[in-house]
Amino acid sequence: MKTLRTAALVLVVAIAALIAVVLGRTALLKAPSAVESADVKAPSIDGSLAAQHLSAAVRFQTVSHENPSDDDPKPLAAQRDWLAASYPHLAAAAPRELVGDGGLIWTWKGSNTALAPIILMAHQDVVPVAEETRGQWSADPFGGEIKDSAVWGRGSIDDKGSLIALMEAADALAAQGFQPKRTIYIVSGHDEEVRGSGARAAAEALKARGVQALFALDEGSVVVADFPLSKGPAALIGISEKGYATLKITAHGAGGHSSAPPKDTAATLVARAVTAIADHPFPLRYGGPTAGMLGVMAPHLGFPVRMAVANAWLFAPLLTQQIGATPPGQAMLHTTIAPTMLSGSPKDNVLPGLATAEINYRIAPGQTAADVMARAKSAIGPLPVELSWAGAPRDPSPVSSTRSEGWKDVAGVATSQFPGVPVAPSLVTAGTDGRSMYLVTGDVYRFQPILFSLKDIEMIHGVNEHLKVADLKRMADFYAQLMVKSAG
Repeated sequence: MKTLRTAALVLVVAIAALIAVVLGRTALLKAPSAVESADVKAPSIDGSLAAQHLSAAVRFQTVSHENPSDDDPKPLAAQRDWLAASYPHLAAAAPRELVGDGGLIWTWKGSNTALAPIILMAHQDVVPVAEETRGQWSADPFGGEIKDSAVWGRGSIDDKGSLIALMEAADALAAQGFQPKRTIYIVSGHDEEVRGSGARAAAEALKARGVQALFALDEGSVVVADFPLSKGPAALIGISEKGYATLKITAHGAGGHSSAPPKDTAATLVARAVTAIADHPFPLRYGGPTAGMLGVMAPHLGFPVRMAVANAWLFAPLLTQQIGATPPGQAMLHTTIAPTMLSGSPKDNVLPGLATAEINYRIAPGQTAADVMARAKSAIGPLPVELSWAGAPRDPSPVSSTRSEGWKDVAGVATSQFPGVPVAPSLVTAGTDGRSMYLVTGDVYRFQPILFSLKDIEMIHGVNEHLKVADLKRMADFYAQLMVKSAG
């Protein structure tokens, strides 16, 4: 009996100690040192004129297709000429060059060549508008209509809004006689939506010149008005992006008439392989940029979440469960598996001699394409199918610093644009041209100072894409302030 009482007492003491540790760590939890707001003077951009310029840019149908032969180079060339004519002060201050098949580099030389330059990015191309969705648009998707205090059309957000904002900011600074101390490179790829060769060509050209930049800034994250855990705004700056790979499954069969099918056909073998792979998802893991994001956001969240974040050693499974309750949340925590394409017989009564499927992966930091292939092979076991890559896979990008001078500049200007809003690092689950710039810098950030609800984000690559004039002006002001802060 005494032994039981002793054991119970030890258990009570242990539980009390655990509670004390958990509560103590929660009470001591503080956000990382707040980034100082960037107090810089820069020209205020004319939002109305910027909107007119964005409207004109949207009308250039610079569509990138999966098949390069479907691309029309004429709109890209016309847009390049229009940019040069529309921003004469930038053209005079920063010579522009064409790299690759359509990438652009503006070089605004700094007065102190000992200082590392900065790279600011936005791409020229847009995704197609699916014909079956045109009737759902409330404006011509390539009309550039200005209505309801917004510019409507494909690319208004992704990414001509950023491109025009960059041009407006640089041109306004040049018009005032601004002379940067650091060299400023403005890089604009022409095929970000499909291949990213323009940005790669630009990065390779800069590397060949010995450029080592302080940081690069591209699109990728925004200010989320309704951050799920806090129900308030959060400025999320991407510090890494997931990798990209498409796995192709191929099965061969005897073919023939469908009236006497064998037990397995090429189609059933592919279907079984797809199911096996999809039924073995990568486990959700709490860590990396997502953990860094919550570490910054925790003081702004409710007590239960603060307690869980402060004691992730104990509550990581609960955090994983809560974050992973939705598909977007799950995407932040693991490598995703998305079967997307299937093909088989060209006729309904003919057995396929060949069937294929493609599965798209977005690879989480800490994993590689080799891990993806190994897991897929393990999932299918002895099934007689072939696995191969449909195009070269791309591993996740490195994780950029949140302690560097570049981070402080980008986050500081974001803080000045959104006073009182927490600025946190994040993982970008899609891909950007910014990944190419790791050739010439250790820090690539991905951020557009646009205030979006989670619902708003759905229109990117979707129907009724539009950018509010107020957000366009804010972006241009942001770039102007960042150039003065980082290079002035």
